[in-house]
Amino acid sequence: MRSRLPAAIRNAAVWSRRFARTAPGAIGAMGAGLIVLALISGLVCSNQLGDKTSRRDTVLHHTEPLANASQRLYVALSAADAAASTAFLSGGIESPEVRTQYRQSLADAAAALAEATTGASDADTRQIVARISAELPTYTGLVEAARANNRQGLPVGSAYLRQASALMQDSVLKNAEELQQSRLAQLREDQNAISGLPWSSLVVLMLFLLACGAGSRVLLRRTNRWINPGVAAAAGVTLLAMLWIVIAEVAAGATIDSAATTRFESLSRARILAQQARTEETLQLIIRGDLDASEQRFGNDIDDLRTRLLATAGPDSAATQAFTSWQDGHKTQVAAYRSNNYKGAVQQAVGSGDTTSAARFNALDESLRAELEQARAQVRDGADGAGDALTLISLGTFALMVAAAAAIGLGVWPRLKEFL
Repeated sequence: MRSRLPAAIRNAAVWSRRFARTAPGAIGAMGAGLIVLALISGLVCSNQLGDKTSRRDTVLHHTEPLANASQRLYVALSAADAAASTAFLSGGIESPEVRTQYRQSLADAAAALAEATTGASDADTRQIVARISAELPTYTGLVEAARANNRQGLPVGSAYLRQASALMQDSVLKNAEELQQSRLAQLREDQNAISGLPWSSLVVLMLFLLACGAGSRVLLRRTNRWINPGVAAAAGVTLLAMLWIVIAEVAAGATIDSAATTRFESLSRARILAQQARTEETLQLIIRGDLDASEQRFGNDIDDLRTRLLATAGPDSAATQAFTSWQDGHKTQVAAYRSNNYKGAVQQAVGSGDTTSAARFNALDESLRAELEQARAQVRDGADGAGDALTLISLGTFALMVAAAAAIGLGVWPRLKEFL
């Protein structure tokens, strides 16, 4: 038995090689190869295009919400720092409104932190979250120490608050900004994955077309027929699939609004800059020293903020007008401080009147929030529209390639029967 088995295998191999040299063998091998290649091409296209469709859902339900949450995390943390400074400047026992604002900002930061890190599996994100989570209790402890000393009129309270703000500005907010940048980069990556041409699919379809050309040459040599209807139909179906893919991807790329994403990023940065400048505006009154260095930092943020607002919102937008009004209020505050009217400067900075810097900054922040929501809606609409452009393309291209395989079988079989 052992000696016969290798001999049988050798005989079968010899017979196969001889049969492959015959006309029916060559035609059958060519037909089988084209059918297999058509099915493989359909599977490759279906998988790659299906991934593009699923990326649309990823953008809408995961990537974009997390990018927005990371932006809200930064704003909430910075707002908490500004609220703590406002409470300190109020002196003694702060108003319930200020205290509520501080607590609400911390609650918003905790919620945004949880949302921004949902499903995060990479080590970098986990490290950022761990650092923020570890430093927040330290920050709130320093704020409470400053609050307790401020109630008793002890000057050491300002030192605690400066230490708390330094921790927030130099570490917590930098980590939050790093998290935001990573989330925005992931959003960009997913958008590019949706709108980019599926080169693997196009390459395998092109290879299948070349194989159809080679198969037609085999049929010409073996049957003296220039055109095989089945192979020609398969090539036509493949060209239709390629045309569908290109048109759908061009439409998806046109629908993905990259400008809206850029606008969202710029407005996010603008809101961050506004929060940084507002914190600087209140801290300079707590420090009660020379304003030159503080005004330099404030001016740097303001210049960048002004540039972004003019580029993204326009000179006549509500945000730009609120920004101009806030700057007028800040000038009033600085003028009062430099004329030794400290109480007037504090009143201008954290007072409750409509013309105070606090009220004007709140108007600016609200305008920026509205602009961000509009840009965010455009980003989501673009992703949703791109998904609509790719509707059924995964299943459709696979069905077309199955039809191409069937066409080859129907076209080759009559030629094969002529030799059987």
